[in-house]
Amino acid sequence: MTGSRSLAVLLLGVLAVLLAAGSAHALAVGDKAPDFALPAAPGAPPVKLSDLTAKGPVVIYTFIQAFTGT
Repeated sequence: MTGSRSLAVLLLGVLAVLLAAGSAHALAVGDKAPDFALPAAPGAPPVKLSDLTAKGPVVIYTFIQAFTGT
């Protein structure tokens, strides 16, 4: 899986986790994200947040509704 594809999968997973958590469990700035795994390419092991953070800091950036009118 390419780096940009891995990042896209990671971002979608984080968004899904945050949406599922609801407002009562929302993370504050600086909070540690809960660990989760997302499917990877067929035959490859799942992509886990803990594996990515073991390599160094991870920045998660979302740009929601980029193509909507203002």
